[in-house]
Amino acid sequence: MIAELDTTTPRGSLAIRLRDAVQERWAADIQAVALCGSMAHGDDTDSSDVNLVVVTYRPRTGPRPTRRRVDGIPVDLRVVSAEDGLVQARVLTSCWPLEADAFITTLPMDDPRGWFKTRREAHLNLLAEARPMEFTGLARQNWAVASSAHARAVRLTQWYDTDAALILMADARLHAALVAGFLTRTYFRNVADAVKHTGVAAADMQELGAILKYQAEELTARGRPVDGRLAALFD
Repeated sequence: MIAELDTTTPRGSLAIRLRDAVQERWAADIQAVALCGSMAHGDDTDSSDVNLVVVTYRPRTGPRPTRRRVDGIPVDLRVVSAEDGLVQARVLTSCWPLEADAFITTLPMDDPRGWFKTRREAHLNLLAEARPMEFTGLARQNWAVASSAHARAVRLTQWYDTDAALILMADARLHAALVAGFLTRTYFRNVADAVKHTGVAAADMQELGAILKYQAEELTARGRPVDGRLAALFD
């Protein structure tokens, strides 16, 4: 089911005005415009951001990417050239569980050549062809970040620097969630969705340590331990 834009809501109306404004000012540069994020899923609520994606024919043309409020509504204006956007859709990165939703779920507002459909198909083809070791390799990268942040948070707590420890715990939870995303090939709408649906949002220091231990065992079972000899570092 494809979401439809409700133009009677403040966010729907703003999305239309933003599209019209960029198309009027950069008419010769813009190939396509769409929404991603909550509004692309049909979740136009009082807490939704307006995530507008502008596709240009050539790099470094069109409006500048920006984040700000317009009429009290958070706006995330993303700009990408048609060629660069397709390249990005064909590459797995360490943030894939947070990036994939924008590739797969969009609400085109003006796309006469079907660019967003082409990008979606390119990303789905990438996922179909990707080998399991690619996902586990990126999971290991995130596990290393999560484990390091968790260990530092433990030390900071022992030194009574609880404010810094809380910041590092948030970082550890996010990367632990990304590990789960890679191991299950699951992508999320945003950071909050990631930590919520992987069960790490409310994990305390001890619980998160147990989660990271389980993930380390899972990664070891999938071909390589997270802690090994120096010679294995470059394999």
